[in-house]
Amino acid sequence: MQKHGFVASLRNRSRGFTLLELMIVISIMMILMAVAVPLYQQHVIQAREAVLRQNLFQLDSLIEQYRLDKGQSPQSLDDLVTAGYLPKLPVDPMTLKADWTTDPEDPNNAVDPQQTGIARAHSSSAGTALNGEAYSTW
Repeated sequence: MQKHGFVASLRNRSRGFTLLELMIVISIMMILMAVAVPLYQQHVIQAREAVLRQNLFQLDSLIEQYRLDKGQSPQSLDDLVTAGYLPKLPVDPMTLKADWTTDPEDPNNAVDPQQTGIARAHSSSAGTALNGEAYSTW
């Protein structure tokens, strides 16, 4: 009889987890999430910043190529699309729109001083990078 009682108590015991076991498992999961989520968010921001740098490099290179090919600077970034240098303007990964801001060309350094255009492109985001710089200064 005692043996039967022992087996029955084991069977009852093996039906589920105790409250303490569940609390320990949940606590461990919460600690792991508290570490993993901020790291993931930081990696997402780093990836967006890398895409932003690449897009800005591409836009600035195409502005210079347009300037060399046409003998004048583009009047807007849309001129790069119209002239076939880009199929469409890239999306700013910080604003999620193709809403770039541009610097006007210095008339003293312009290819055609009578018709100045744009010199560079910048992000229109008001945010700051992980290194503390404003995206709009890149």
